Amino acid sequence: MRFEEFAAARMSSLLRYAFMLCGDRELARDMTQEVLIRALVKWRRIERLDRPDAYVRTMLTNEFLSLRRRKAVATVALTYDALDGPAAPAVRPDDAYADRTDLWQRLGTLPRRQRAVIVLRYYEDLSDAEIADVLGCGASTVRAYATRALATLRVDMTKTPALATGDGEGR
Repeated sequence: MRFEEFAAARMSSLLRYAFMLCGDRELARDMTQEVLIRALVKWRRIERLDRPDAYVRTMLTNEFLSLRRRKAVATVALTYDALDGPAAPAVRPDDAYADRTDLWQRLGTLPRRQRAVIVLRYYEDLSDAEIADVLGCGASTVRAYATRALATLRVDMTKTPALATGDGEGR
């Protein structure tokens, strides 16, 4: 398969995965573009693999995990008006939207590796062994990350109602 065919077939999946990791559409696009540029350079070697898509997903995961190690780049958030683009999408104040927003906030509090494990397990539906391959660690480490991440999310969920009511009790 040529690189152009691969990129066209997998682009939307890679973008969704990157977005699930970082929670920012523009950063997801930047990460995906950076990874695809590096994949293009190595494509002759990558295309010979049994699962080139898994290799590129690993590259994308590593890109996400290494963001913090790089020098911080100042970014300026642009509005739709500044871009002279389409009108901003209307925000629906329904429960599903509130739940998604809450989920993003909670996932954003997790360390990067724990967050990657949760996304790979529950969004990409990978096994512990497959996640271990992506992260370059053992399956037991994957399980430990998942356990810590879920415990953190559970504790966070039990504390939230107390904070919202203002009674000051942390469970």
